[in-house]
Amino acid sequence: MLTLRTPLIGLLLAGLAGCGNDNEVGDVSLGLFTTKDIKIESLVDPKIPGVTCHLSNIDADLDLADPSDSSLACRQTGPITADMLTDIDTSPSGELLYRRSQSVLFKSLKLRRIYDAESQSLLYLAYTTKESSGSFKHALSSVPLWGTQAWQAAASP
Repeated sequence: MLTLRTPLIGLLLAGLAGCGNDNEVGDVSLGLFTTKDIKIESLVDPKIPGVTCHLSNIDADLDLADPSDSSLACRQTGPITADMLTDIDTSPSGELLYRRSQSVLFKSLKLRRIYDAESQSLLYLAYTTKESSGSFKHALSSVPLWGTQAWQAAASP
């Protein structure tokens, strides 16, 4: 006998099967008796494809919320041109590049790009949107434009 519960269970299982991340490049178990793993994702900046960020964080499969700690490293992995910079958000809060839910209680992990015009650097900020242990967890990485085609020589006086 089929009930309403049967299709709901099927949808839930299908959703869990689709939880894999296409950007995942690493998965390290934290031990035999835990359901927590360190997941590492590779994220290419959509407007500046010459930058790749690697974001690691704890994934707790059976918990309602993942821990907020994360680590971020961004590097130049290809050309960066001045044309690529013309379409980016240069406001102090930058541009949201990535967002992933980390709990059923409105916590997200986000990645933003912020342009520091004075140092001619791209800053990448990973952060969570819910306070944890008295603070909002975050990680920062920078990619200097020095040596790229996007570097602008300082104006002569």
